[in-house]
Amino acid sequence: MAYQRITLTVNDLTETVDVPHNMTLLQMLRQKLSLTGTKNGCSAGECGACTVLMNGEPVNSCMVLAAECEGATIVTVEGLAKNGKLSKVQEAVAKAGGVQCGFCTPGMMISATALLERNPNPTDEEIRQAIVGNLCRCTGYFRIVNGIKEAAKM
Repeated sequence: MAYQRITLTVNDLTETVDVPHNMTLLQMLRQKLSLTGTKNGCSAGECGACTVLMNGEPVNSCMVLAAECEGATIVTVEGLAKNGKLSKVQEAVAKAGGVQCGFCTPGMMISATALLERNPNPTDEEIRQAIVGNLCRCTGYFRIVNGIKEAAKM
């Protein structure tokens, strides 16, 4: 099997990893870097459980080859908390009761973080649009949206 050495920044750390040409970013994060917060849901780019920030934009990591990430900056859900303190999005969504089974939560947190970075005062519709690619089977989205609205006020 052919491998490629890539160097990228993941959660503020420079990483050099040898990856097979067919390995996805999701697989690399979970298997090579032991960052298991990013979840494998559908493996088809439909559910959003694997959403990470790549160069500041939310992407479905199951649809990106790791070899394409040379020089990229990646932020996973583990990278949102700083110095043991949850990010404002993580804190607000949890406080609003927007977490139940937790499977969609990492992708939701990443999508919400990206939204608030580009639009610090979003409307309800803009929040809903930002998380449209993140499927949740437990909460009905109401509490997640409310949590993101609260995070915007923090």
